[in-house]
Amino acid sequence: MSHAPYGDAEKGTLEITSTKATVSHDLTNEEKPVEIDVFPVQSLKKDAPVPTSKPPARLPKHEKIKASNYVLFIIRYNAYRRFFTVVFTLNFIGLGFAIADRWPYARKYPGALVLGNLNFAVVMRNEVFGRILYLFVNTCFAKWTPLWFRLGCTSTLQHLGGIHSSCAVSGIVWFIFMVVNQYNARHLYSGSILGFGVFTVILLFITLVAGLPWVRNTHHNVFERNHRFFGWSSLISSWIYTLLSNIHDVSDGRWDHTFVYVIRQQSFWYNLGMTVFIVLPWICTRKVQVDVELPSPKVAVLRFERGMQQGLLARISRTAIMEYHAFGVISEGTHAKYHYLICGVQGDFTKSLVNDPPRMIWTRELKFAGVSNTSTLYKRGIRICTGTGLGAALSTCIQSPNWYLIWIGSDQEKTFGPTISGLIHRHVGPERLLLWDSKERGGRPDTMKILKEVYDYWQAEVVFITSNYVGNAEIQQGCKTLGIPAFGTLWDF
Repeated sequence: MSHAPYGDAEKGTLEITSTKATVSHDLTNEEKPVEIDVFPVQSLKKDAPVPTSKPPARLPKHEKIKASNYVLFIIRYNAYRRFFTVVFTLNFIGLGFAIADRWPYARKYPGALVLGNLNFAVVMRNEVFGRILYLFVNTCFAKWTPLWFRLGCTSTLQHLGGIHSSCAVSGIVWFIFMVVNQYNARHLYSGSILGFGVFTVILLFITLVAGLPWVRNTHHNVFERNHRFFGWSSLISSWIYTLLSNIHDVSDGRWDHTFVYVIRQQSFWYNLGMTVFIVLPWICTRKVQVDVELPSPKVAVLRFERGMQQGLLARISRTAIMEYHAFGVISEGTHAKYHYLICGVQGDFTKSLVNDPPRMIWTRELKFAGVSNTSTLYKRGIRICTGTGLGAALSTCIQSPNWYLIWIGSDQEKTFGPTISGLIHRHVGPERLLLWDSKERGGRPDTMKILKEVYDYWQAEVVFITSNYVGNAEIQQGCKTLGIPAFGTLWDF
């Protein structure tokens, strides 16, 4: 994912006057054409007249809100990094005690600390655990708890990746500590144990490097292939290493520990738990039928069977195990017949959806929850998005009348087609809809001016942002400066 300026699918302007466009033949199979209105924002300023003339060819440049160094620091040092700091610091302190021989447990059972950390790393990225956690928070704390608490819940759920990455790094560090100790007492250990220990550390380190933010965001296919397959290889290697270590008796150098002895060891159960957490989401992988609508060369709209709750993301792939890509799920609700994905053409995978539309595609039937899933915590909110970011935003506004949609794009009607236009037209009323068409208006809007006015008018509690790197940073900095609670797309998880 590159940090490029706004492309055609990400540009935007606000259409104040009401316009209608007629389109035909969409995935909903409706015979009559679908119309979508671009409505004015009502009552942003009580006496503000509604313009009736055409906008100028190009909008004048607007001044961006300059964020202070404090605001930039708070945004940069977010909950993700704070989680990472706390978890890694605790592990580092424990490692210091172990090296100084002040923590006997760590010296005796380093494998438990290795696999305990790796288990937490895996669990934080497990779809089942995530869905259960989101369900618990949304069920128990929605609307009645103080706003600061609900904002904290959203921030915590969104930044669980900080625990994932810090536990992964800590687990590798503890593994190195364990292997070094075994090597220092190598007269007690078999060469096969030492060899698999070093081999497993190398595999884990490659897995870690493949998951770095720079690799993940700029070379997604490299991340997918290496992080996944070296991760699986690490799991197999850790099983071999654990079994060899537990079967081997260091007191006499024999391989005579029984199966009962092996399964009583902590490391065995940690390994088993990690295996279950890794395998469980893959049990839900299926090859399903998909219908593809191509409203423009820039976008593919995929339709799947069954409706879904709001705030979910779907992973899809051409193959069963290679290169899964995540997209926001659009659905009218769990009762609906279909759900949709908006796939903007950016890389090889999305290009193939346009050039060679599939009839069947691989997906995980159990979808994972995104930050929008916590929208149920709030009484009223705003969903602002640019271009294809609508895919992660629209379900929230369709399924809840308390959420306001701001969509900034370029020639949305033509680019995204009748299916998406129809969903907006049928479910999002004019009192909570603001569309900005950059092609019609001649440029991007003063985003923060619009957002602040809508925030005050709608009496919102929070803003969720889905945009590219530049747009996300600009809006988050503006919101933080103006004191508007906001959550944006993560680029460092």
